Amino acid sequence: MPDSLKIPDFNPKEYFAQNLAAYGVFVDRFGVIRRQFEVSVTGTRSDTGFILDELFLYDDGERETRQWTVTETRSEAGDGGGVKRFYQGSCLDVVGMAAGVCSQNMLRWQYRFRLAMFGRKVTVKFDDVMVLHAGGVMVNRAVVSKWGFRLGEVLLTFRPS
Repeated sequence: MPDSLKIPDFNPKEYFAQNLAAYGVFVDRFGVIRRQFEVSVTGTRSDTGFILDELFLYDDGERETRQWTVTETRSEAGDGGGVKRFYQGSCLDVVGMAAGVCSQNMLRWQYRFRLAMFGRKVTVKFDDVMVLHAGGVMVNRAVVSKWGFRLGEVLLTFRPS
């Protein structure tokens, strides 16, 4: 099997402790691209996890910053002998705590978020699936919903910068 097809072990504490560039798009439930953006991510390790400082630049010129504090809460033996890691995290507009589980090369990350929409903050649910590929490229798909209704999805690609 070529190296590019080998499944890498995804350790978020290591992966996010670096500078990353990300490129994304929000597609509404009808398949219409509503927004495109770039993100500069600066990650640093902490004693219990990592901190992400994100700078968003949107296609309409808007800028936004966000800081995530993420903690690894526990790890255990996973299926097939790998390690399953559990995380929780917070940032300014997250309602409660975000929660995630990482196994092999995939992290599932879920949270409720106060998103700016229509001139006010609306609480929506994000359900992210992040998959790490060879070469440090990570693909993220986040389904955004409200009251169980799908509003759209965020498609995002990360790479070390």
